[in-house]
This record gives sequence, C-alpha cells and structure tokens, in this order.
Amino acid sequence: MKGTMRKIGMIFMAFVVSLLTFAPGEAEASSFNEYYYGSNFYYKVFVPTGYTAGTPVPLMVMLHGCMQNPNDFAAGTKMNALAESKKVIVLYPEMNIYANSYQCWNWFLDYNQHRGSGEAAIIKGMVDKVKGAYTIDSNRVYVAGLSAGGAMASVMGATYPDVFRGVGVAAGVEYNAADDSFTATSAMNYGAAYSPNSSGYDIYREMGSYKRRMPTIVFHGTGDSTVHPSNATSVVGSWAQANDYVDDASNNDSVNATADATYTGTVSGGRSYTRYVYNDGAGRGLIEYYKVTGMGHAWSGGSSSGSYTDPSGPDATTIMWNFFTSH
Repeated sequence: MKGTMRKIGMIFMAFVVSLLTFAPGEAEASSFNEYYYGSNFYYKVFVPTGYTAGTPVPLMVMLHGCMQNPNDFAAGTKMNALAESKKVIVLYPEMNIYANSYQCWNWFLDYNQHRGSGEAAIIKGMVDKVKGAYTIDSNRVYVAGLSAGGAMASVMGATYPDVFRGVGVAAGVEYNAADDSFTATSAMNYGAAYSPNSSGYDIYREMGSYKRRMPTIVFHGTGDSTVHPSNATSVVGSWAQANDYVDDASNNDSVNATADATYTGTVSGGRSYTRYVYNDGAGRGLIEYYKVTGMGHAWSGGSSSGSYTDPSGPDATTIMWNFFTSH
C-alpha cells in the first residue's frame, strides 16, 4: 500500500512539474541583470514580463552619456517601462571607467569609428551575446544614445548597418566629427568643423557592402550649453547625405537636409518644440529632428529619477520607439 501511494505521489509531482514547465503563455517576472563582457566591460539587460523563448522580440540598445551608467540611464529615459509594455528586450552597454574617467564613450577616437574595431566592436559583441541568450528579431534591432552615447549611436549605425534598423541621437554629434579629445571638445562647444556632407560620405564608405537606408531621429535642446545645438543639424545633414549615397552611389539629393514637412507643438504644461521631417525619394519620412525650445543638455521627456533629463520636453523614449517601429 505504501509503495502504491508513493508511486501515485511521484506521478502527481511529475504532473505538477510538467504543468509548471510547459504551461503555455506562462508569465515570467521581468528582470534587469548585469553581465560581464570580455575583460573590462559590463552590460545590463532588461527582459520584460512574459518573454517566451522561441518568440522573437525587438531589441533596443541604449548608450548612456558621460557620468552615467545603465541604472541611471534606464531610470532617466524610462525605457524599461516602455519595454515592459511593448515586450522589448533592452541592452545597456556600460562604459569602462578605466577607458574614460568620465565614463564617456570614446566616439572621437578613430579606432572606435570602424567596423570590427574598438568600442564599436565591443557593443556589437554585447548585441551578439544578447542574441545568443534570447530570441531576438534581427529585423527589429535599434540603437539610441545621449550625448557621447548619441555620438556612439551614429557610429554603430555607420559601422553595423546590417545589425541596426534605426538610430536615435539625443544631444549628440555627427559621425567622425573628431579624431582626438581636443577636436571633440571643439565640436561640442562650437559645432562640428567637418561638413555634414563629408561626414555623410564617410558613413557611406564605412557601411561598405552592408550599406542600407538608415532611419534616424534626432533630439536636441536649443539651450544646450554642453553640446552646441548646431550639432543637431549636422547629424541630420550627415545621415541625409549618407542615405542619399546609399541609393545609387551618387550625390543627387534623393535625400537631403531640407525638411519636407515642419510641425510645431507644445507639451501640456511643458516645453514647445519643432519637428522636422525629411523624406526619402518616395516621399516617406526617413529622418526626423525634434528641436526642443529652451531645453538644456538632457534626454527630452525623461524622469527626474535619472540624470540629464528634462521631464517637460516631448517624450523622446516613446517618440523614438514609434519612429523606429514605423520603419
């Protein structure tokens, strides 16, 4: 009798375990964990509630600015909250303080501006790690960043256009705006000395055989005293020129830096802004620029629980996400 009861108990436990293991659509709690990469770098990954292995989800790569880290950037941008609601996995690479004492991505050094080299290759390697651990839809991988992270987002779009399907630049500078710390400081303070057309051609050359149209969205405050606001139009111009070349290897203005549509708006109880839309040759919006009146060096519409945010600006996190997914 005892043996029979024991056998029944074991069968019942096996049945319970099978339900726990194979229950369809079971909800998993969200997670935000840190991982080690290589010998000097860390990264964090947010996984939304209900993520199910085998069901492809988008990946958002978020590059923090100087004096920030993944926890701070996640809190300030509120990206994890959006990712939870949209079922998106978010990767937050973390800059090594020993590689830059201010924790800035070294976007201005030449070896970080090319495919297979430096920090660009490190961030790409982190993307590969996440793809190896989770079921990621490779057609929905995007990158965005603030300040030095914004500059690095342009680098990632130029060096790995086969990986990323959209670039978001908040208070950043154009690709290849500098080659050392001195020219980087000059570009930040006064605007890039390198023309957007030249930068765009450099993007096109860097893309090489992986070239593709790159949807790009830019946010910048007119009151930014850290990265001069003129850098925003340089970022727009560089990506317009790059996308123009991608068409047919010719500079024929199929995409250009003259806005095809302009809209104005005001956040309820907050800042006013102007939205510029730049179309491709078929009349579809390919590049957007939000110029936020009076905003300083900040992530627009962010939370005060993180650094370098302006809660009174338009919600850059949601707007960027909607822009990316529309492409």
